[in-house]
Amino acid sequence: MELTTIVLQWVQLHHLMFWSISAVSLLFFIGTAVMLPSLVARIPRDYFLPTTDRSPWHASPSSGRFVYHLIKTIAGVVLIMAGIVMLFIPGQGIITILMGIILMDFPGKRRLALRIVRNPAVLRSINWMRVRSNRPPLVLP
Repeated sequence: MELTTIVLQWVQLHHLMFWSISAVSLLFFIGTAVMLPSLVARIPRDYFLPTTDRSPWHASPSSGRFVYHLIKTIAGVVLIMAGIVMLFIPGQGIITILMGIILMDFPGKRRLALRIVRNPAVLRSINWMRVRSNRPPLVLP
């Protein structure tokens, strides 16, 4: 059998799954096309440089800090999962995974994020989004 015939038969047999996957793919593509440039523009220019500055949330009461970190972690996990899916469907998977890593708090996160952002294609994409948002390019160590 020809490959197109096999694919068409599969789609006919699994039409609900096919349309569900297509809808999720479209949702991820549109969602990241709208959300990623905004998130990338919010990264401080010197985020990847060594620093001792801490977030103002570190001085806040513990319940507010807990909720803040919980929301950031959940958003980070969702972005990482969406980024992994987008490695196989249309979308900006690597940059979405990077934004998820940046949102989360875990040991070695900056080193991992820096390793990803040092990829020339990723850095070029991020800086292109930042320039379009009237933000300066990222500074790397």
